[in-house]
Amino acid sequence: MRQQETVRQEATADVDEVFRVETHGIDPIPDAERHGSAKDLFWLWFGSNLTLTYVINGALAVAFGLSFWQATAVVVISGLSFFAVSAAGLGGIRTGTATLVISRAAFGVRGNFPAGVLNWVVSIGYTIVNTVVGTLALEVFLTELGLGDGGNPTRAAALMITLALTFAVALWGHATVQFAERWMAYVLAAGFGALLVFVLPGAETGAPAAAAPGLSGWSLAFVVMLAGPFSYLPMPADYTRYLPRTTSLKSITWSGALGGFVSSVALGVAGVAAATQTDMTDAVAGAEGLLPGWFKPVFLALVLGGSVTNSIITLYSSSLNLQVLGIPWSRSRAIVVSAAVTAAGSLAALFLTDFTSALLSFLSLLIIVFAPWGGVFLADMLLRRCHYDADALHAGSAGAYWYRAGYHPAGLAALLAGMAFAALTCDSELWTGPLVAPLGGADLTLGGSVVSGLVYWALARRRVTAFAPAA
Repeated sequence: MRQQETVRQEATADVDEVFRVETHGIDPIPDAERHGSAKDLFWLWFGSNLTLTYVINGALAVAFGLSFWQATAVVVISGLSFFAVSAAGLGGIRTGTATLVISRAAFGVRGNFPAGVLNWVVSIGYTIVNTVVGTLALEVFLTELGLGDGGNPTRAAALMITLALTFAVALWGHATVQFAERWMAYVLAAGFGALLVFVLPGAETGAPAAAAPGLSGWSLAFVVMLAGPFSYLPMPADYTRYLPRTTSLKSITWSGALGGFVSSVALGVAGVAAATQTDMTDAVAGAEGLLPGWFKPVFLALVLGGSVTNSIITLYSSSLNLQVLGIPWSRSRAIVVSAAVTAAGSLAALFLTDFTSALLSFLSLLIIVFAPWGGVFLADMLLRRCHYDADALHAGSAGAYWYRAGYHPAGLAALLAGMAFAALTCDSELWTGPLVAPLGGADLTLGGSVVSGLVYWALARRRVTAFAPAA
């Protein structure tokens, strides 16, 4: 079974090296090839979240009627969710495999399949969105430098550069991804730090909210700020699986959490501050209006860099995701498929039809699935105390996680319960749940994670136990 779902590593030492194609996929990483430390996770999550998305989200919190301090509180509280994201990677150390392999313990081998499909769609969807944003920023940047006329040829060149930067790093694999995220983080942190210096002093901190936000405004602000971190839940172990088993679980949680917290909060507050001073409907144009003329090309470069750093980790995880779904290819071959779909989607968005807004609406609606999925996965992890039978995760019908015909009834029942709650209380462009109006317009989609986690705990607490390896 294991041979059918993954391509075994080549017989070579030190396969996880910078600028060398990684030979491992979802197969368990041998102890002899484990390396790195918890601090690597800080740079991974710090660099990958230095993206314009958080500036936009912070501005949206103000648009929902919150004052500067209210919106800032939402940004800070939402940033704490990275502790859950980082903790979700703890199983990677003990199993040496990817998150969506570990989640078979909660849902069963077959029951895990639908979430795997949707996660691949989400990963590719967000990679397309980031690629489009980065391409448009690079197009303007090249035009202002006199290297293009702003027409289709310039846009095509910008797209090729953006795709090449993303694909090359993700293709090389784990070590190169971490290397690139660290060094790009240094540059992006300096640039976004300057952005904060320009934007924060003019923030109208004493201004009241534009309108009483009410429960609706508060809930929408939290949904917008938390959607990003929740979308990472199916991938943290992808980046912890190479760490030595002796690595402190506490240090892993804190390092990754602080990385994501610092970058998301800093940029979220920048968006809040900008929204109190200017119209941020067009975030790039709005932010540029608050910056000195000489810094505008730098800002465009920051938008491009942030798009690339975020796309790198989603594209890399998508290749592991395809192996989880049973594609019998190496990780490097699988990533070519993801890159091709990303390129096709980006071409369509930039040259054929503008479906970016529709794609974003669709992706945001999938929080109905991934919030409850995250609740079940984290509850299962707590019940097992992060101890899994690594061999059984890959053993298919012969393993302990096959349950009933490949499905874990408790996990699927809890997932459906959480999805039902999320769907009933969701307020999005594509779907408005019947309980939104009685709740005063509140969007409680994220509460689906709490519901699914509690239901799973109630159904599985006496049956799910931590795996105790033989001495």
